Amino acid sequence: MKQAIRTFALAALALVASCSPGVADAGAKAPATAATASVHPISGLQVAPVTVTRGNKRLMFNTEFARTSAEQAKGLMFRTKLADDEGMIFLRNPPDRASFWMRNTVISLDIIYVGLDRRIINIAANAVPYDETPLISGGPTLAVFEINGGLAAKLGIQPGDRVDW
Repeated sequence: MKQAIRTFALAALALVASCSPGVADAGAKAPATAATASVHPISGLQVAPVTVTRGNKRLMFNTEFARTSAEQAKGLMFRTKLADDEGMIFLRNPPDRASFWMRNTVISLDIIYVGLDRRIINIAANAVPYDETPLISGGPTLAVFEINGGLAAKLGIQPGDRVDW
């Protein structure tokens, strides 16, 4: 009996360990509504809504969630298109002063830095493809949200707007 309990406990511990995120991936939670989640056909990343709110105006984007270190390192590299209702979000855990660049990124992006209060801190607008100049957040970030270059200005997205996922 003791051996059976020990074997069960070890198996349960192994299962928990295999399902637990690594340190780099800690806090990268799945979207609250799994029913609306899907998988992106190119990246294989989970897709769920991200909403930008400005006053009573709400803009919804079908967003790829880059959670792991490897997913975040790749980001939108080598992608040749992104629809205007699409984006990618990088959840930062722990929150940090983020710095992004455009190495191997073919399309221009607006890189939106989201603060600890889920409000936009600053936007690196129209980031130049392939440019390796660091584009730095204006403070600690909870997330970094990328959309097509120039789209933030076109839609009126600006610092102070709220971003929810």
